[in-house]
Order: sequence, then C-alpha cells, then structure tokens
Amino acid sequence: MSDFEAVNAALEAEAPALHRTLSPLGRRAVFPQGIPFQAAEARDKAFNGTIGQITDGHGGAVPLPSLAAGLAGLRPDGPLGAAARNRALLYSPVQGMSEVRELWRRRQRRDAPPGVPSSLPLVVDGLTHALSLCADLFAGEGRPVVVPEPFWGNYRGTFEGRTGARLLPAPMYRDGRFQPASLAAALAELPAAEPALAVVNFPSNPGGYSPTAAEREELVASLLAAADQRPLMVLCDDAYAGLVYDDAVPRASLYWQLAGRHPRLTAVKIDGVTKELAFFGGRVGFLTFPYAPDSAAAAALESKVKFLLRATVGSPVSVTQALVAQALGSPTLEDEFEAVRRLLAGRVATLADALAACDPALLRPLPFNSGCFALVELPAVEDGGAGLDPETLRRHLLAHHDVGLVSVRPRYLRIAHCSVDAADLPELVHRLRRGATELAAG
Repeated sequence: MSDFEAVNAALEAEAPALHRTLSPLGRRAVFPQGIPFQAAEARDKAFNGTIGQITDGHGGAVPLPSLAAGLAGLRPDGPLGAAARNRALLYSPVQGMSEVRELWRRRQRRDAPPGVPSSLPLVVDGLTHALSLCADLFAGEGRPVVVPEPFWGNYRGTFEGRTGARLLPAPMYRDGRFQPASLAAALAELPAAEPALAVVNFPSNPGGYSPTAAEREELVASLLAAADQRPLMVLCDDAYAGLVYDDAVPRASLYWQLAGRHPRLTAVKIDGVTKELAFFGGRVGFLTFPYAPDSAAAAALESKVKFLLRATVGSPVSVTQALVAQALGSPTLEDEFEAVRRLLAGRVATLADALAACDPALLRPLPFNSGCFALVELPAVEDGGAGLDPETLRRHLLAHHDVGLVSVRPRYLRIAHCSVDAADLPELVHRLRRGATELAAG
C-alpha cells in the first residue's frame, strides 16, 4: 500500500465522517518522503548532508552579527534551552517546533473538560493560514460553508474565492438579539446527507459577541442535531479566545463542547498568538484536530497539513516561534494577558455607555461583550427608517468628521474599540451620531 493509500485508509477507518468531508485536494494531500522527511531521519547522524541551510558544519547557525544582536533577549533558561538563538535562526520543522506545540497544547487544555480529545497543534503562519488550510482540505468546489452573518469579509476570499466553495450566510441577529440556532437552520436547507462545513467565531469578528451559557447550550444542541443529517465539519475560529468582559459569559472555546460529541461532527480548533498573546506581527497560529496525539487519524491529518505547508510556505517562521516559546514558559504570562483583558474591558464599558445614548431608530448597537469590536446596525428602507447605507456613512465620516470605521454590508458599521483610547470613545460615538443624523436628514 502506498503512503497516499495508507494515510487515506487510516482516516477512513478511524474518522469516516471527516474522510467524507475531504475535498479532492484534501484526499491528494499526503506528506512526501522528500527532503524534510529524509532530513528528519538523518538528524542525529554524525555526517548530515541533507538540509540546504548554511551552518557552521556542526548544526549551528552562521548568523550575521546584525541579526543575532536582535535575539539577545532569548534566554538560555527558557523552553528552548541554550540553543534558543540557534533554533531561531535555522529552519523550523514543517509542523512547527515540538516545544511550541507542546506548550500551546498545555495552554489550550487549561479550559478543557477531562477526556475531550485534541491533537498536538500544528504550527501555521497565522490564523488566516489555518483557515486557508482547512478550506483546502475540506471546502472543495461547490461545497457548502455556513458562516454567521455578519461575518469577517476574508471568509469569502478564503473559502469562496480560493476554493470555489459556496458561502451560505446564516443571520445571527433578529431584532437586535443573538440567534443560537441560525447555523443549524441554514444547514437544514441543504440536501440530506450532503457533507458541509460551518464556522463558529466567538468572540466574534465583526460582532464582538460571545454567547451566554444558555445560548451556548442551544447552539451546541442544534449543531449536534444537524450532524444527525450529514457529515459536518465545524471550524472553531478562536482568534479572540479569552477576551471576554462579562463574568457571566463562558470564556472557553466552543471546541471543548463539540469535540468527540457526535460521530459525524468533526470540530477543528483554530487559534494563535495574534490576540491571545497580543503578538499581531508574530504570525504564529495553530491548527488542532479532535483526535489523540498518538492516534492514526491525527498522524494522517498531520501528513496532509504538512503537505500543504511544504507546498506553500515551506515551514513556519522560527524566530517568532522561539519568542512564543519563551513567553509560554513565563510564570507571569497569564497575569500579563489579564492586564490586556482589563484594558479592553474598560473600553467596552465606556463604549457601551456612549452607544446607549444613540437613537435606536437611527443607530442600534448590537450586543457586544467580548473581543475587539462592536457593531452598530443602521436602518433599512424596508423598515420604514432613513435607509442609511453603511459605505456611504463610512465615507461621510472620513470626509467630514475625521473618523474611520469599517462598513459591513448590508447595514452595519464596525467599531474597533481595541485601537481607540477609552477617553476618545465618547467623542467617536458623538461624531458617528452627528454624521448619521446629517445623512438621514438628506
């Protein structure tokens, strides 16, 4: 049996529902026994002439002093040890540094109920890259992908533009209230037994909302019921994990309530350091599957992801992985993250107070309790209101009020409170109200 046949046979035997969701590319993707594979086998040999990277002849980097000076902060007592600077300057393994993967899995599972399966996370170049890899593996031409609406605009490019999948928006709000069963309702419109993908994104972008405990239970139950009808892949886009500002709202990823719960539902966790460690330029993301690290299914999926990594970016960036490993080994890391969360919580409270003064017939804030954003809903003509177009209002605010916001069609403006000082938020909202009033008056 060839490697290609063995990897797919392992998935079909251990994860038949996931196997059915594979795209044609996903079925073809198997990590070849090429240079990285052969180099790994030769790693401990006395004479190793496999990898094409410049070394001192004994496995050490030959850095330019100007570059090496920038890595002086990597401590020899960190998780990568005395070789940290050397590791940062050489190629990363295609799947990522083992220490980084182990440390991130430990951090992920601090919220995990006992027994919920999770693989050793694969390192990717940011969360968008993780989504793109999932699109390649599972979202082939014409494959339905249900996304919460309003949604992050890059979902359209990632799934629809790149792979030809069909993006099916599921309205998440009705009369200003969150609708937990909307994804399942959209899935119910599809032909029975047809494999499908659904994306859950909490805290959400652009909404800045995380469901309450009761809403989560309803959402989970609806997705489990949807899996009765079809093989269902649920991508948990956890980009803003942990940034929750209401103590009554659960912070843990929805992944932990979905993984292993239904034989035809496969939950995938997509997370990373961008927001969780406020390391926006680091581009270190992770892709985690709902199988034990030593399982045949986890090994098969790792082979497929490594194939795609090798065929596109080669391997993830070593320097930022080394920095992440050092941070994850710090005993003060969670306190440092909590300080960032409290900073944003103060902005959310200030923004909520300012938006409360808006006329809901003109500007209706949707509920927000987490993440980095808030959405304001504009009236539509069919509602008998002023009929404001978000793009027109966005441009009016730029031209006349020195305010930059993001328009989200068909009828929303997104406020990124994460990038505005709390003291400036009331004035921002005042100018937003004034601009909307001006356009509504014609």
